[in-house]
Amino acid sequence: MRNYNILTINPGSTSTKIALFKNNELSFEEVLRHPAEELNAYATLLDQYEYRKEKIENFLNEKGIELGGLDSISCRGGLIGPIPSGTYTINEALFERLSTDVIHASNLAGIIGYNMAKELNIPAYITDPVTVDEMAPIAKVTGIPGVERKSKFHALNQKAVARRAAKQLNKRYEDAQLIVVHIGGGISVGAHQQGVIVDVNNAIDGDGPLAPTRAGSVPVESIIDLCFSGEYKSAQEFKEFVAQRAGLTAYLGTSDVRDVQDMMDQGNEEAKMLYEAMAYQICKNVGAMATVLKGKIDGIVITGGVAYSKQFIRLLKERIDFIGDVIVIPGEEEMLALAEGALRVLKGEEEAKTL
Repeated sequence: MRNYNILTINPGSTSTKIALFKNNELSFEEVLRHPAEELNAYATLLDQYEYRKEKIENFLNEKGIELGGLDSISCRGGLIGPIPSGTYTINEALFERLSTDVIHASNLAGIIGYNMAKELNIPAYITDPVTVDEMAPIAKVTGIPGVERKSKFHALNQKAVARRAAKQLNKRYEDAQLIVVHIGGGISVGAHQQGVIVDVNNAIDGDGPLAPTRAGSVPVESIIDLCFSGEYKSAQEFKEFVAQRAGLTAYLGTSDVRDVQDMMDQGNEEAKMLYEAMAYQICKNVGAMATVLKGKIDGIVITGGVAYSKQFIRLLKERIDFIGDVIVIPGEEEMLALAEGALRVLKGEEEAKTL
C-alpha cells in the first residue's frame, strides 16, 4: 500500500501548528509560537502571510524535512462563507475567497498552503472550514429582519472530538447528543444532535462567551456608540479588534490563559475576576445548548488548549456537571482530522469538492 506524506497547517491567533503525517500516522507535530510584539508589527492578519510562511519553511529546513517528498498540504479552512462539511481542493476560486476580508488566522492556512503547494506542484486542501453550516433555521433567527446568526466556529475540532467522545460513550456519533465546548483564542459552544451541529455560537464576530482574543456577546447599544465614537477609522478595523484583540487581550494585554493564571497567583484581582467571568459565561452558554437538546445530554465535551488547565476545568464543572457527564479532551484533534481529510481524497475514497 502506498504511503502518502501530508503536511498539515493550522494557524491560530498567536501560533501556527504544523504536523507531518505518513498516511494517518503522526511523524512529528510542532507549535510555532508568535509573540504579541512580533505580531503587532503587522497592521492586518493578511500582512502576517510572509512572516508565518517563512517560520514554517525555516522550521522544516531545520528539521531536515525534504519538501519535495510531500504528496499534499492539508490546511485548516478559513472564513469562506457557509458551505457543507467535507474536503475541498484549494483552487484559484477558493484562494481568492480565502484572501478576501481576512479577519481570522485560519484563512492564512489555505493562503500559505496554496502557495507552498504551487511551488511543489502538489495539491492543497482544506477540510471542514470554520464556516461549515449545519445550523437549524430556527437557530439563525434574530430580532432584526435581514440579520441572521451565522455559523463560524471550530468545526474541524468540534466534529473530531465529538466522534471521539461518542466512541468513549459506546455510541455512534450519529446517535449521540453532545454539547462540545472548544476553548482556545476563541470559544465555541455547539449542540451536536445525532451527528449534526444544530446550534453554535458565532465564535468570531461577537457572540457567545468572553474569550482570550474575542469580545463575545456584548450590549448592542454600547457597541453602536463605540462604532460612531470616531475611535475606529473603518468597519474593517473594528471587526479585526472584535475578532483578534478583544477579550482577555484587551483587558490584560495577553491571550495566554497561563499568563492570566500567573497574574492571579501574584494577587492580580482583575485577572482573577476576568478568568472567572470567562468560565461563568461559558457555563451560561452550555446551559443554553442544553435547552436546545431538550435536556437529553449524553455528555459535555471540553476541548481546546485551555482544557489542559485543571483550575479552569474545576470552575466549569462547579456549574455544569449537573447537566451531564463532563468529558475533557484537551488540545485539538484538528491536525489528524486534516490529514485524514486529505488522505481520503488521495486514496480515492472520497472526491474532493470545489467551489
